[in-house]
Amino acid sequence: MADDNKRDFVSQLQDRTKLFVLRSIKVFKALPATDEARIVGKQFLRSASSVGANYRAVCRARSQNEFFAKISITIEEADESLFWMEIMSEANILPVEKLRALMNEAQELVKILSRARKNTR
Repeated sequence: MADDNKRDFVSQLQDRTKLFVLRSIKVFKALPATDEARIVGKQFLRSASSVGANYRAVCRARSQNEFFAKISITIEEADESLFWMEIMSEANILPVEKLRALMNEAQELVKILSRARKNTR
């Protein structure tokens, strides 16, 4: 039963991180056509898309050390995505209202992944 719960959790988190990437692409597409939006937007999209890709790598880790290293990268990328959204908001590139839900999701992913990392020690 515990293995089924773990598989469900992993599967749900894979779906959630993929959805985070897809939602991030929509935010990127909504950016204004300015130099600063393009530069910040590309940084944001790189880190946001890394969340989903790196979490998939976490799920394929061959050892506890590899798991720890890869989940740490995923946490960093989620937090970096949050940083770039804060920059977009504070630099008035996009209104915070358009970013708030995705920012909340990034914060939640950081918390969930950090808890998972902590439980591996």
